[in-house]
Amino acid sequence: MIGAMHRMRLEKERGARMLLEGKKAIITGGTRGIGYAIAARFIEEGAAVTVFGSRQETADKAVEQLLAVYPEAKVWGRTCDLASLDAVTEAFKAAAEDMGGVDTIVNNAGISQSTPLLDYTAEEWQKVMDLNVTAVFNGCRAGAQLMTEAGHGGTITITSSMVSKYGQPSGCGYPTSKYAVNGLTQSLSRELAPKGIRVNAVAPGITKTDMVAALPEKMIAPLIATIPLGRIGEPEDVANAFVYLASDMSSYVTGAVIPVDGAARC
Repeated sequence: MIGAMHRMRLEKERGARMLLEGKKAIITGGTRGIGYAIAARFIEEGAAVTVFGSRQETADKAVEQLLAVYPEAKVWGRTCDLASLDAVTEAFKAAAEDMGGVDTIVNNAGISQSTPLLDYTAEEWQKVMDLNVTAVFNGCRAGAQLMTEAGHGGTITITSSMVSKYGQPSGCGYPTSKYAVNGLTQSLSRELAPKGIRVNAVAPGITKTDMVAALPEKMIAPLIATIPLGRIGEPEDVANAFVYLASDMSSYVTGAVIPVDGAARC
């Protein structure tokens, strides 16, 4: 009986208060796919959001689309060179000024690669590392600096991938970069915990995004066959994990790399 009453009270409180009410979030790679779904779910849960895109026009378009669905949303669009620490620091500071602060950083921007090893060029390798690793480090540093200077904690959540654990048949740069992201997540979770900043990662499996659509069918089909839930993940499935990690519901969770993959085992 007590348990039932407790659940009813929680449901009542949940109806009156959104999970991210009053939160202020920066989301890189927030103009499409998983990043856009994260932005939409954050807005639904009451957060103010700044989405970063590869170009200002793509960021502006995403803002326009979000406002069409959520007319009352507090949402901004920005762009910068994510591989430049100075550029990210300046842009994140400006975004925080727009929103009146920042509570959570989502480092989602990234690129995939499927080039075979013997065709891989040094330039391709560096491009993957610049956006998937260096840009993530820059976002973590700039975000942690803003939170520390403001005198409060917050959350940093990074998009990893299940290929960081299982690899992929071709394109070694991408899983390598995501393995690095996992190490960064676990190290920063320990370093930043005394400051009240929680650092986690979400590792999607195969998900319906433009990035996946660009992969060869011969890479996708065997992966689908390994998913016990019998379907490809939706961007919203992944976004829900980000909502949880940015919310107070995960107040004792840090250093985690959470799989969202339908129990797939490649």
